[in-house]
Amino acid sequence: MRRLFYLMAVLAVTGCGGSFFQSHAPPQSVYVLSAKAAPSGPEVPVDLTVLKPLVRTGLDSEFIAALYPDRRLDYFAGARWSGRLDDVVRDLALQTFRVRANLRNVHAETSAFGSGYWLEIDVADFQAEYAAAEGTEGAAAPTVHVHLLARVGSSADRRVLGRLEAEERQPAADNRLTAIVEAYNQAAGTALARIVADTQALLAKESEAR
Repeated sequence: MRRLFYLMAVLAVTGCGGSFFQSHAPPQSVYVLSAKAAPSGPEVPVDLTVLKPLVRTGLDSEFIAALYPDRRLDYFAGARWSGRLDDVVRDLALQTFRVRANLRNVHAETSAFGSGYWLEIDVADFQAEYAAAEGTEGAAAPTVHVHLLARVGSSADRRVLGRLEAEERQPAADNRLTAIVEAYNQAAGTALARIVADTQALLAKESEAR
């Protein structure tokens, strides 16, 4: 009897308010970043593993971050990256190496193939920064700030061969999300292109010295 009463109560609630599992929230837009191809130099006969990046607390999610003058970190509503930021940056780094560098092999750490060298990236900044608070005089489109720190090392002896850094600021054309994401793509692409170029130069010297 109790079970019948409980079932009738549940049916009454769902009949009035709709399904428990029905969401009335608007669907989120999913954004991806992509690398632009560029001419590459002579082949460097080395294999490189790109490790999963380390992401600063607050940025380690799939949400697109915005930073305001009072140091308040927030996220754009109704939008997200195609994955968590560590995965997004690693995938973009792999793309950038493959279209800009000329290494023998570049792969993620989950690859079944061995590798002579590794690259690890720290994501220190990856947010759209506003110079003025929302709704105040002077509020305008944000500037995307991407700051990457990287280490290149040898897998054989775990020796760090070099430490790299790239920092970019790209103003968004306007305050629409599509323009802000494009600024993200430009800032991240330029920063990673510098990391790739410096890594290739470092590994070329290492290869010549062997």
